[in-house]
Amino acid sequence: MTSALANKWVVITGASSGFGAGAARAFGTAGAKVLLGARRVDRCQEVALEARKAGAPAADAHKLDVSQTASVDEFAKWIRSQTQKVDVLINNAGGAMGLDKVADGKDADWEFMMQTNVLGVLRMTRALLPAMTSNPGSSIINIGSIAGRTAYEGGAAYCAAKAGELQITRALRLELNGTGVRVSTLDPGFAETEFSLVRFKGDETRAKKVYEGMIPLTAEDIAETLVWIASRPPHVCIDEMVIKPTDQAAVHKVYRRTA
Repeated sequence: MTSALANKWVVITGASSGFGAGAARAFGTAGAKVLLGARRVDRCQEVALEARKAGAPAADAHKLDVSQTASVDEFAKWIRSQTQKVDVLINNAGGAMGLDKVADGKDADWEFMMQTNVLGVLRMTRALLPAMTSNPGSSIINIGSIAGRTAYEGGAAYCAAKAGELQITRALRLELNGTGVRVSTLDPGFAETEFSLVRFKGDETRAKKVYEGMIPLTAEDIAETLVWIASRPPHVCIDEMVIKPTDQAAVHKVYRRTA
């Protein structure tokens, strides 16, 4: 049976690793054409090759820094050189930086989180909306976090950023009502990717401890869910989805096995 996503154009930000890379491969398997963006463009090109091997009729990558308007505009120009119609936009670029309490917070960490998770989503969406509003049934899927729904110590800026993403999603859905464009947020709990390694600035021991004794989600789990959301019939919008590992009942409630 032909996939509902066959030959559809899918744009994925933050596609050099983690959820973005997993999504590129999963959409490739579904027969979609994928256009990828990330700061690590060499790694992104490798992911594009993996997507083609998985079944994507076309897959390519271009440098993208969502914290810079000029970079987003250049990326959008490149997208338009490939296609005039975008079927799926996955705003995945973002992440956390540091786990400091507000009293010890660093401006650079705060600015990174706000620029990527909040302003980056706004910039990318604004840039590609003209290719989507004329295409009923297209989907904007924003990657959020349970951190946008529940605060925790040391997460003030990240929680605020992901709460911002959630409200951007809700506002967009209101603004685009009647265009046929669907707007969704997928909000994961613990998922083992490069997320914690980035948050702890390369400290592998500290990053691994986050998932110690429990079974976290994987990039593939999230990718499979993104494909499912995007492949619903045009009249169906998955507004908001929270996805957590079974071992995580809440932000502060995690079952950990002892050796």
